[in-house]
Amino acid sequence: MLNTKLYKTVYQLAEKLIKAANKNDELTFNTHYAELKEVCITHENTEKDHPVQWETLADFTDETESAIALYEKALVKATDANAKDYIASIHYSMAQLKLELDQTTSAIEHLQAAKISANKIEDKELKEQIEILLNEQLGE
Repeated sequence: MLNTKLYKTVYQLAEKLIKAANKNDELTFNTHYAELKEVCITHENTEKDHPVQWETLADFTDETESAIALYEKALVKATDANAKDYIASIHYSMAQLKLELDQTTSAIEHLQAAKISANKIEDKELKEQIEILLNEQLGE
């Protein structure tokens, strides 16, 4: 279960990261990124460890391979918690990165996994995004 205080912290840091990125303020971005990373490390393997923190950290990680590694960590935690919404979202994000790396087969596998998990969630927008990208990759 997601701790409300942890969620608020992660959400607030994500907002600060977006603002810094939009202003091209690299120093502020890096400061908030380090704070988010510290939150992840502090809560890792505790009762407060949750996929949202790892997925958010991955979302703001510029280096593709590092982002994939963070998504993989988030996916393990989401799978362990049977958190279908996070599983779908993480697979979708990983698929996008795999496409950037021209790893189409892997991207399709992630999209298919995302679609399966998304069948059990209420986020219609995410479901639609997954379906569109999967159909594009399958040539449908």
